[in-house]
Amino acid sequence: MSIKMKLLAGVVLAAAAGFAGAAQAQVKEVQMVHWWTSGGEAAALNVLKSNLAKEGYAWKDVPIAGGGGNQAMTALRAMVTAGNVPTSVQMLGYDITDWAEQGVLADLSPVATKEGWDKVIPAALQKFAKYDGKWVAAPVNVHSVNWIWVNKAVLDKIGGKEPTNWDEFIALLDKAKAAGVIPLAQGGQNWQEATMFDSVVVTTGGLDFYRKAFIDLDPAALSSPTMKLSFERLAKLRTYVDPSFSGRDWNLATAMVIKGDALLQVMGDWAKGEFINAKKAPGTDFMCFRFPGTQGNVVFNSDMFAMFKVGAERQEAQYALASATVDPGFQSSFNVVKGSVPARTDVSDAAFDACGKKGIADLKEAVAKNTLEGSMAQGYGQKAPFRAAYQEVVDKFFNGQIATADDAVKQLVDAINAAK
Repeated sequence: MSIKMKLLAGVVLAAAAGFAGAAQAQVKEVQMVHWWTSGGEAAALNVLKSNLAKEGYAWKDVPIAGGGGNQAMTALRAMVTAGNVPTSVQMLGYDITDWAEQGVLADLSPVATKEGWDKVIPAALQKFAKYDGKWVAAPVNVHSVNWIWVNKAVLDKIGGKEPTNWDEFIALLDKAKAAGVIPLAQGGQNWQEATMFDSVVVTTGGLDFYRKAFIDLDPAALSSPTMKLSFERLAKLRTYVDPSFSGRDWNLATAMVIKGDALLQVMGDWAKGEFINAKKAPGTDFMCFRFPGTQGNVVFNSDMFAMFKVGAERQEAQYALASATVDPGFQSSFNVVKGSVPARTDVSDAAFDACGKKGIADLKEAVAKNTLEGSMAQGYGQKAPFRAAYQEVVDKFFNGQIATADDAVKQLVDAINAAK
């Protein structure tokens, strides 16, 4: 551990101890730092609030707007440095690993062992929820990014059908464009564009190529003709976006599809929560398809609640939150609202709609076939410096600041090398 990291760890532990002493009268309070601020997300979070309230725990909400979580992580470091250590923090992938490496996360193993988490949570999630053999985070769900969300009325109007490959996808977008409908609802934020690019790379080169390029950071894959073709395909998708996309939040892009202003959105399944919150039903109002050419693969991220080391007085609240999070009943009721699927593989799909049932079935297939892989855009493919480099290059290319696919490939390779 570097001197900087040791100092930070010391600050965190000292702050945690001091904060715990000042919180004697508030041990039944759960503080949650998160970025679930859209309508669908807030509705899902209320499920957890209500469950904990039944156990006598007050909820202190610390929302940090920003769909990708980058702002929340920046705010968290400021909070920790100031000595304000929360009970729990929504985290993704390698952000959890980074904090765990500093030795400042709480050990949730007593709860996990008692409740048998090892047997019901996929190994791909345990890679991030555990560190050095100890559970340091409670998995809330499994989101996958390789989805498209379609307005059914618009699809029917243009005579479209589910595309099963890239050419069919482009033909569908062309139909929408010819009909005067915005084909692709998109928000101009780097994490959104990178999330879409995850799927483009998988459909272009297959999951093995995706793994070589982003999980292994293989130089040959990163600089390959397949990567160039992936960027060319991203440029093609750019032609179907409306002129006002820049800076648009993801949920506002989802709203375009809900209202019928746009045909479809390429987005993780948190988008479904917006449809549900708007009282829309799958099969009737909207359709959910895997990104064409990616069926059988699940490119995932998983919201997890990581917890910092605190005094014994606050540990009870952490254990209660961890247990409530992984509880099968909560895993069902929360994910029905959120749009994701349970992090546990033993939860029934009975309460889920058609999209949820498909998501659960797809996850089981991916676990069985070893085709469950972390999203580069969402922090489950690589650590933060590589994710940031990836997002920046994809964003610049999508917004015309990088002129050609050849240039994009070169800049991606350079950015990845610089992050090493």
